[in-house]
Amino acid sequence: MFNVKKDISKSYTLPASFYRSPAVFEEVKEKVLASSWLWVGDSSDLAEQGQQHPFTLLEGVLDEPLLFTKDKKENIHCLSNVCTHRGKIIVEEARKGRMLQCGYHGRCFGLDGSFKRQVAFEGAENFPSLEDNLSKIPFVEWLNMLFVSCNPQVPFEEMVAPIMERVAYLPLNEMEYDPNTSVDYFVDANWALYCDNYLEGLHVPFVHPELNEALDFGDYDYEIFPYCNLQLGIADENENRCFTPPKGHPDHGKRIYAWYFWLFPNLMLNFYPFGLSLNVVIPLRHNKTKVSFRTYKFKGTELSPSDYCIDATEMQDEAVVESVQKGIQSRFYRQGRFSPTHEKAVHHFHSLIQEYMAK
Repeated sequence: MFNVKKDISKSYTLPASFYRSPAVFEEVKEKVLASSWLWVGDSSDLAEQGQQHPFTLLEGVLDEPLLFTKDKKENIHCLSNVCTHRGKIIVEEARKGRMLQCGYHGRCFGLDGSFKRQVAFEGAENFPSLEDNLSKIPFVEWLNMLFVSCNPQVPFEEMVAPIMERVAYLPLNEMEYDPNTSVDYFVDANWALYCDNYLEGLHVPFVHPELNEALDFGDYDYEIFPYCNLQLGIADENENRCFTPPKGHPDHGKRIYAWYFWLFPNLMLNFYPFGLSLNVVIPLRHNKTKVSFRTYKFKGTELSPSDYCIDATEMQDEAVVESVQKGIQSRFYRQGRFSPTHEKAVHHFHSLIQEYMAK
């Protein structure tokens, strides 16, 4: 099915069937999505001791009922939200309490998921056992955000190390979520097509006139890391809204319009002088995607996403991606080739997809 070669000059893109087949999408659920680190929220959702915060991991796709808790020692836990007795959801709505109790037969657990008690089980042999504890789910807290994986293949810290090398000097701990400039978009296309489009700047002069004016396209560059990549947007000489990294920084001497980072499989972290525009690409079906734009602003900044044509750029991207989704339904399209200069990051994404799908 796949013919993504290590040498980009000889490689082919993912086949059309990857984007249009419901059966392939079912494979992607387990092999790619369930095995990856996925953004699930902000740690500010768990500000107080005793909080119990239920959520569904990729609702409608993975549909895994999970639960965050915060104990009296300020430790956060991510647990299965399914009772180990008969499988009922334990916490239906966000609440506070010193213990977790299932509403079916009263089984109780600590906020760390450990079994505490169960009535009427006096005659049960080898009870309780470790299987009666709630499963603990791998999670990490990073930049005040929470990430979860059902079956992580790579340590999260290893994946994001190249990102931190670039942006650690910024006041990241002072970023504040701005709900007024955060918005969800729905795109009639496969989630991976949306990522493909994001991962190359070749289309910028043809699709994004406003962005093209702000960028020096001749100096647009790409850097590939094991599980993330970077598109380096250099500001046009007439564009003053840019970063000027300090001495010792890898980009010292450059006028950075934005660092466009992509983290496998579905996260874009766009660092602008106003802060971070986080784009979470959420698969809904094989041909439907939700993209959540979340804005985190540096304290005291007067800049905002509107200063960077983000909304106009998104509308242009949606139009072209939806057109591609229609086009790949053609019986005459199978797969394409890569631009060795401008589609390195797309090739990187497709290589990782091929690797994960082969497991």
